[in-house]
Amino acid sequence: MEDVKSFEAIIVGSGLAGGVTALELADRGLRVALITKRFLEDGASPRAQGGIAAALSSLDSIDTHMQDTLIAGAGLCDTEATHFILERGEMAIHWLTQRGVRFTQENGTLHLTREGGHSQRRVAHVADATGAAIQNTLHPQLRQHPRIQIFEQHMLVDLITSEKLGLLGQRRCVGLYALEETTGKVHAFTAPHTLLATGGAGKVYLYTTNPDTATGDGIAAGWRAGCTVANMEFIQFHPTCLYHPHAKSFLISEAVRGEGGILRLPNGHRFMPEHDDRAELAPRDIVARAIDYEMKRLGLDCVYLDITHLSSEFIRTHFPTIHEKCLSLGIDMTTQPIPVVPAAHYTCGGLRTDLQGRTDLAGLYAIGETAYTGLHGANRLASNSLLECVVMAREASSAILSQPPFAPLTFIPPWDSSQVTDPDEEVVISHNWEELRRFMWDYVGIVRTDKRLERAAHRLKLLHEEILEFYTNFHVSRDLLELRNLVMVSQLIVNSARLRKESRGLHYSRDYPLSSASSCPTLLTPS
Repeated sequence: MEDVKSFEAIIVGSGLAGGVTALELADRGLRVALITKRFLEDGASPRAQGGIAAALSSLDSIDTHMQDTLIAGAGLCDTEATHFILERGEMAIHWLTQRGVRFTQENGTLHLTREGGHSQRRVAHVADATGAAIQNTLHPQLRQHPRIQIFEQHMLVDLITSEKLGLLGQRRCVGLYALEETTGKVHAFTAPHTLLATGGAGKVYLYTTNPDTATGDGIAAGWRAGCTVANMEFIQFHPTCLYHPHAKSFLISEAVRGEGGILRLPNGHRFMPEHDDRAELAPRDIVARAIDYEMKRLGLDCVYLDITHLSSEFIRTHFPTIHEKCLSLGIDMTTQPIPVVPAAHYTCGGLRTDLQGRTDLAGLYAIGETAYTGLHGANRLASNSLLECVVMAREASSAILSQPPFAPLTFIPPWDSSQVTDPDEEVVISHNWEELRRFMWDYVGIVRTDKRLERAAHRLKLLHEEILEFYTNFHVSRDLLELRNLVMVSQLIVNSARLRKESRGLHYSRDYPLSSASSCPTLLTPS
């Protein structure tokens, strides 16, 4: 069929997870489609300031790294998956170095920094812009690779399964439909292997460190296709997002606290020792809750992160990106504390996969923030995410390459838009988007209650029905598709939160303030 684009592998998402997979597969001869809904350089990976955690020093060990991860994960990490990923940390650093990433050195050796929740210095980094440095290194390799075809401004609409096509035998994913935003046309892509690396769903919330692309597209599409999701109630709120009217979603790295930054109230009082013995180096969930508590208790707009006791040379050398950003807004972090607030940062749950990235649906893989491997448990330890991206990208690539050849289908039916019209009121989408993000922040944020979750569930049901009507009757657009995905992911978050009758990690309930003696992941399976 003329409009069916056939490949040997389709990757949705151009962040670190998707990019590493594309390079691994293409280097070994596969023809790869790399689909990204904005441009190659957009996404969350370039925003990762901290680095990649790995046990590399003589003072450290994989067992120590694992213990820190399990503590941060509040008893919900899968120990097999955690050890599997962490023991491949050195390999991940080596792979990136071989690709040309130049990690920060000190006296001729790899410089390792420390972040909250880590008992040792183990974070390899490129100053305070690790994600950007990695992506800037890999993007030219992706663009120039002869076996990778990049489709920018193409957004995933839905996965295509054998069941939808009426094919007998094992249910499997055979491709997807994607909207080409510049033309408004929906194209069919087919391949024996489809991998989702679309990132998380931070845009569910009013305040987030995530880019505008983080709308849960892969999680929602996988759920619609019949995949199990796990632990969606665990949304990590980063404690320190820059608070300024002109600073949209700018993150103040965990490493600022790791290097000695102190959290203070407006009067200068250091409050973290009153909440946890580890003070500013406590895991993110504890620090975020402490800041939220102090802000609500005192009616504050923000708190302050103070690193002025360190030398200005140290600050400018170790945090050049943050220093420059703050300075552009009139804040000199060498002499002034930085105003900060918590913001939605990382989706710890996602599509459940095995340790090769395989989902419940044959032919469909998920990695990175889209996936749940069991590494993060009830809270993610800082800088374990980029590590997971590289490790799982290579594992998924190996799994795909080990499969016998499977001819892609060429008789995928074209997208049928003959029964729909142009939307009559685009304002409905923008208003629903704003309402969704605000009530998710108010009702399903850092602190939750049964009543708040009930209210959120009721409003989500109404939104879902309204959006379904829109989707059925009008031409699809990126705004509509993103809103559809955000509502679906919000329902998964709320439904998961209502099932957890305890407080654990990132899920804190006033109705159940204690943790259960034993606990297990929250699994949701489509009916």
